[in-house]
Amino acid sequence: MKLYNIDGCGYCAMVRNQLAQIDIEYEKIDVSWSHSERKEVHEVSGQTTVPVLVDGDTILTDEYEIIDYLQKTYPVNS
Repeated sequence: MKLYNIDGCGYCAMVRNQLAQIDIEYEKIDVSWSHSERKEVHEVSGQTTVPVLVDGDTILTDEYEIIDYLQKTYPVNS
C-alpha cells in the first residue's frame, strides 16, 4: 500500500490518521507542493492532487473515498 502525501496537507493528515487507527503498514511517498513536480502522482492517478492511495489494483484519489475504503476493507477490531 502506498500513500502519496504532503505532510502539511490536512486532507493527507486525515488519511494518515485513519491508517494509524487501523495500524496497517504502508509506504508514505512525500511529494512536492508544486503540482508541476508531481509526475509520479499523475502517472498513477491521472491527476496531481493528493492524497492518493494505491492498494494493489485499487487507486483512490479523494480523502473521503480513501477513508471509507480503509474502514470497509480493514475494519478495526474492537
